[in-house]
Amino acid sequence: MAETIGVDANGYIRTIAHAPLQAAFLTVVDDLRSMLIGSLVHRVDSAYLYGSVARGDAVPGRSDLDVVLVLAGKPALQEDLDIEAARRALESRHPEVLKVDFDVGFLEEVQAPENLHRWGFWLKHHCRCIHGHDLARDLAPFRPSRKIARAVNGDFSDVLDGYARRIGTESDAAAIARFAREASRKLIRATNMLRPVASTSWPESLEDHIALFVETYPQMAQQAAFFHSFAAPPGNEPPQVVTTDFIDRVRAFSAWMQQEL
Repeated sequence: MAETIGVDANGYIRTIAHAPLQAAFLTVVDDLRSMLIGSLVHRVDSAYLYGSVARGDAVPGRSDLDVVLVLAGKPALQEDLDIEAARRALESRHPEVLKVDFDVGFLEEVQAPENLHRWGFWLKHHCRCIHGHDLARDLAPFRPSRKIARAVNGDFSDVLDGYARRIGTESDAAAIARFAREASRKLIRATNMLRPVASTSWPESLEDHIALFVETYPQMAQQAAFFHSFAAPPGNEPPQVVTTDFIDRVRAFSAWMQQEL
């Protein structure tokens, strides 16, 4: 990839544009805000959207509502249960989103210096605040680096193993297809951990991730294309999942990546 991608004129990773939210998702976001000033008001310091709804390219009925909740303090078990119950209730009320995901952190953890390249980067470059004090305003923009890629994706081995186990024990075809899609997207994004140290580009789309990855590892192009077929954007029909083959490929790719790190 000859041109530099994913950065602004000063070489900083681009942030998402804060355009008006798509009309199809205003109701679910308003419902989320009502929860934040209602049942969750004393627990949540700030809340953010990320992903396709935040970017403005979500597809009704096929996209997820991705949310970061930053809690005021480290949650007790009951608070975790209450937040999960709130997430499930929100998801059940809104068929316009495929599912609702809450990524939960707490203020001390999110602001800890050792988490700057994980939480700090994510809030600054991928999130738009919808409630509370916007922590991203206090952060300087980031330049592309391996440190960020590895901070964000360092959990890939455990996450992919979890998806492999869920696919292996699931009998519902729709659930298997969803897990395969999520696993494939995680795997493709995790390839950024192997980025060349000197690279000044930053992948924004799955296609960017694959193009940058294959530049360095052309021998892995076929494997990357296989997972891209399952990770296609909502609306594209993926191939049928052959569970044993998919699980073997996920585990083999994950093991290969661990060796390359």
